[in-house]
Amino acid sequence: MTFTIGIISDTHGLLRPEVLRVLAYVDQIIHGGDISDPEIITALRRIAPVTAIRGNVNTGEWATEFAETEFVRLAGRLFYVLHDLNTLQVDAVAEGIDVIVSGHSHVPKIANVDGLLYVNPGSAGRRCFKLPITVASLEVTLDGLKPIIHDLEVG
Repeated sequence: MTFTIGIISDTHGLLRPEVLRVLAYVDQIIHGGDISDPEIITALRRIAPVTAIRGNVNTGEWATEFAETEFVRLAGRLFYVLHDLNTLQVDAVAEGIDVIVSGHSHVPKIANVDGLLYVNPGSAGRRCFKLPITVASLEVTLDGLKPIIHDLEVG
């Protein structure tokens, strides 16, 4: 059986229709911060349950609802969510973390380091520099973890 997690970050107040299409069939959504508008989370919750953190630009009163980091267990795997990977202060091995989800850089990246999966879905919001508009998905199967970056090819 497959459990699919949609991973999104750095929406900066913009939720594109392309994002909704990619995430339409996920079982859970993780938002890695820089939401900028709480309606983004409301809309994502119409698709699936959402775990979200605030990012460095989320300073309004509404943002206090969201922690700076979160641990979440999904499909038997432990995820740690933080906005800026450079601020990582947990011992992933000691905590038993399987996946670290971050955002902030707007650069999509998947890396497997010593059995620990790092996923940065890039930015799904307004285009930053010449970086692509992206989200990620992660399939949890009996065979393991299968992350995918989805380039939304927005002009």
